[in-house]
Amino acid sequence: MSDADRPPAIHPTAIVDPGARLHRSVEVGPWCVVGPEVTIGEGTILLHNTTVTGRAAIGASNRIGPYAAIGLPPQHIHDDGSGSSVEIGDKNVIREFVTIHLATKLGGSLTKLGNDNYLMAYAHIAHDCKIGNNVIVANACNLGGHVTVKDRAVLGGMAGFHQFVTVGEFTMVGGASAVRNDVPPYCMVEGNTARLRGLNLIGLKRNGFTADTVRCLKRAYRVLFRSRLTVDQAARDLERELGGWEVVRNLVEFVRTSKRGVCR
Repeated sequence: MSDADRPPAIHPTAIVDPGARLHRSVEVGPWCVVGPEVTIGEGTILLHNTTVTGRAAIGASNRIGPYAAIGLPPQHIHDDGSGSSVEIGDKNVIREFVTIHLATKLGGSLTKLGNDNYLMAYAHIAHDCKIGNNVIVANACNLGGHVTVKDRAVLGGMAGFHQFVTVGEFTMVGGASAVRNDVPPYCMVEGNTARLRGLNLIGLKRNGFTADTVRCLKRAYRVLFRSRLTVDQAARDLERELGGWEVVRNLVEFVRTSKRGVCR
């Protein structure tokens, strides 16, 4: 039998609906359950006792489980997730007991996880969440419905996120924090309720930000969050002083357009 004709490696104890579409290189471990509307891409591995159900589309080279549950109905009183989907990209690690739920009509009927993310044990990704790329979600993080997490954010263990919160790119959220407001990009927050603790300097260094870029962000941080200026006044001053820096424009725009208000 050629590789092109070889079926997926499915353990005899696994239950895979005939309607599921699995790439021939997929591995399904013992006692897994895969529903009829599931699509799984090349090289993805489901470790034992993992459940993937609902309208779930999983990309390539993911490693999921054991005991993870993807595509179950949202924990929502008025919406059972009918007609909604979960989309998961490529090269994600989704560890034991992680839950990723279907979406609701209010959130556009899509829960989405990008590429190269690491979700540690017991993390919960609620309905309608949108997670970018290269995000780390540490153990027992709980994301409420409609939470958005931008690229390269790091969410500390046991942190909780209120519904509709947005976490900006290159951020760090301290462990056991209660996050009720949006987290500005490039920043670090911690506490119950989460408050700004400065720029995420270690994260910025690890991600290759230059000394000049960090210096500009420090200036923007002081003007936005440590002066007595209003947001609009601070934005005007920074536009004149540092408007040529994309990171500064990103930070200012995030604060100006936040619907929940930002952590301070």
